[in-house]
Amino acid sequence: MKNLHILFTCILAICLTGTVQAQKFGFVNTQELIQGLPEVKEANSNIEAYQTQLQKKGQEMLQSFQAKYQDLERKQSQGEISPVQLEQEAAKLKEEETKILEFEQSSQQKILEKSETLLSPIRDKIQDAIDQVAAENGYDYIFDYSTGFILFADSTADVGALVKAKLGL
Repeated sequence: MKNLHILFTCILAICLTGTVQAQKFGFVNTQELIQGLPEVKEANSNIEAYQTQLQKKGQEMLQSFQAKYQDLERKQSQGEISPVQLEQEAAKLKEEETKILEFEQSSQQKILEKSETLLSPIRDKIQDAIDQVAAENGYDYIFDYSTGFILFADSTADVGALVKAKLGL
């Protein structure tokens, strides 16, 4: 019985050793890949232009609000407006201020959505290239070096050149 237990332990150890040795690991720096793609530069340029457009509209709204506020202050100081009219105009300005704040918040959301729309296909393209390199070269795992989660990596395991070739860089 004791010999059977030893034999089972040896067979289990051989099976586990065989499984561990069959795995192949690699790493790639995705930030380097992203910086090398011309599509990223174009997407970033489009995002910046969209952001500038929204900022310009926001500035125009703010300037209009400030002008109306200053005009209302002038009318009040010169006695050109009744207290009832002042209250009505102040309520209108409060509504306009709320719209400006809502516009600022929605602008940030729109910029994030635009970024996702433009950059998502690029991330998918990079992931597809990584998947192809892994399949063609028998890698079980490929880690992203740019995230900083690798404590040690042999430079021969860097698959960045293979992925760059897939991306045409």
